[in-house]
Amino acid sequence: MDNQHTFNKPWILQRADPYVICQDGYYYFTASVPAYDSIVLRRSKTLEGLAQAEEKVLWTKHESGPMSEHIWAPEMHYLFGKWYIYFAGGEKEDVWKIRPYVLACTGSDPYLDPWVECGPMQCADADEFSFRAFSLDATVFENKGVYYYVWAEKVGVGRQISNLYIARMESATKLATVQVLLTTPDYDWERVGFWVNEGPGVLKHDNRIFLTYSASETGACYCVGMLSCDCDSDLLDPLSWKKERQPVLATDASLGLYGPGHNCFTKDETGRDIMVYHARLEEKIEGNPLYNPNRHAFYLPVVWDAEGQPVFRYDNQ
Repeated sequence: MDNQHTFNKPWILQRADPYVICQDGYYYFTASVPAYDSIVLRRSKTLEGLAQAEEKVLWTKHESGPMSEHIWAPEMHYLFGKWYIYFAGGEKEDVWKIRPYVLACTGSDPYLDPWVECGPMQCADADEFSFRAFSLDATVFENKGVYYYVWAEKVGVGRQISNLYIARMESATKLATVQVLLTTPDYDWERVGFWVNEGPGVLKHDNRIFLTYSASETGACYCVGMLSCDCDSDLLDPLSWKKERQPVLATDASLGLYGPGHNCFTKDETGRDIMVYHARLEEKIEGNPLYNPNRHAFYLPVVWDAEGQPVFRYDNQ
């Protein structure tokens, strides 16, 4: 990593919901773009180099119908022998009909080879609930040779509540098990403006799995919470997961950093764990927060405490 990088300064401007994966000698970066109209990808041999890397449009939204509005939070994963991108999208005729979709790469090079649509993510045959309502922010992770899919979905009558769910995957485009509720907004810091748990990210360390998520509306109150479990536990049993009582990363007005959230994890060139997240540089947002473009990608090193817990601090070096 470039030692000149200042971790509490913007890394990639106007890129929200950032996602980084390192494979085959490259770092790949994708994110939501301000126009919410396409899926982009950049790559670099170094993590810091992604900031200046050429960005390529892999896919553009439809003119109407599914995947024609609000293209959000793409993540690129290599699983079942292929590259896939998971993202959410709405419909021009019903902009809040947000559902999860999948793209697949037709070759082995995700930057150069064409991508094709696989359609919507499919729930398990016995699942009567998943993806029936506003669903987004899917991530995928592996544990003991099994792939799991974690996503946010809104439920409720009246005030809509965004919860996080988990299921085992049957294939890259279909779930094998009925959804299990991982976390719902229990605490006051998860209920500012909206009751929200969303944007899951997964970090593994010493036989433990740490699952971060974002909470509350997307202004200065947006923050990061965390669950954790043992790798040997039943990941589909909610009691396997422990939820932290307080957020693990939040606004720091003294640094001018507001609303950190929607993060992922990677490693730098030395093998150090890195948290990639988005945040704002202003406390007051001009106009509708959803359409204000000034959510920027940042990253910071993860420090591990004596108990094996990750510590996320803006001044970690």
